[in-house]
Amino acid sequence: MKKIINSVEKVEEQMIRGLVKAFPQQLKKLSCGNVVVRATKKEGKVALVSGGGSGHEPAHGGFVGEGMLDCAVAGPVFTSPTPDQIYEGIKAVATEPGVLCIVKNYTGDVLNFEMAIDMAKDEGIKADYVVVNDDVAVKDSLYTTGRRGVAGTILVHKIAGARAEEGADLSSVKAVAEKVIANVRTMGMAIKPCTVPANGKPGFELAEDEMEIGIGIHGEPGTHREKLAQANKVAETLLEKILADIDYKGREVTVIINGMGATPLMELYIVNDFVQDYLAAHEVKVYNTMVGNYMTSIEMAGFSITLLRLDDELKRLYDAKAAAPALVK
Repeated sequence: MKKIINSVEKVEEQMIRGLVKAFPQQLKKLSCGNVVVRATKKEGKVALVSGGGSGHEPAHGGFVGEGMLDCAVAGPVFTSPTPDQIYEGIKAVATEPGVLCIVKNYTGDVLNFEMAIDMAKDEGIKADYVVVNDDVAVKDSLYTTGRRGVAGTILVHKIAGARAEEGADLSSVKAVAEKVIANVRTMGMAIKPCTVPANGKPGFELAEDEMEIGIGIHGEPGTHREKLAQANKVAETLLEKILADIDYKGREVTVIINGMGATPLMELYIVNDFVQDYLAAHEVKVYNTMVGNYMTSIEMAGFSITLLRLDDELKRLYDAKAAAPALVK
């Protein structure tokens, strides 16, 4: 295993410290663990909390900031943070209007966030949560009951964050988060797996002429394996599954071409070149496009495509100001 680390045991702590030191005007780390909050707490608005296992950088700490998250809780690589850690994060950012937790649909994340929210409620904190399940690749997996939460989570952060920044109440922020979840879909692929530092070996193996279709974000294999194809054919395979899930025809969408951690921008832009033409040919109008690493799987080589079906409200909130280390609008 080749990794630029000091020790397996300190990967997450040193990563979070390095993140906060890079953005000291925006972020600070709590003493209770790998919990990142805004450097200056914003009162009078619903606070947004998210998180999960590390290994998805810049998610989630990179999305803490104005117009996005108030807190991100980082567990060990691909492992949920504990309820106590999440609870400390909720307490640190809790405001009178309440706290909304944005949780990806992985069993450990959901259970631990639910327990932390119950603990917060016992302390008189108004708290609720939504579960993101945008991955169309699988209905159930080793990690989930139902679909997995993947790169579409970033758009929930952005749009719910904008609604919270406007001063909306907890029910309204939750409602718009659920609206995004209902309209966002993602599917991914990989040509090279990743290696979890604590395991020391790849999560699966691929021959030089193979690719994995339908991967998740925790180093797990996908739905099936195929011979490696040209970028356009791969993107078409993913888009066919996404467009078959909900009706995008005649609608405007936000597109994310998301790198899985080790995919060069050159290759992501090649994929985007085809995606834009394919969507136009299928009468789907692209409103905005994001290309880059947003929800990764350490050093997995591959990409995912996310489409969010928009209406006037979602467009307005998507366009609202945001200032987080990994996303500025």
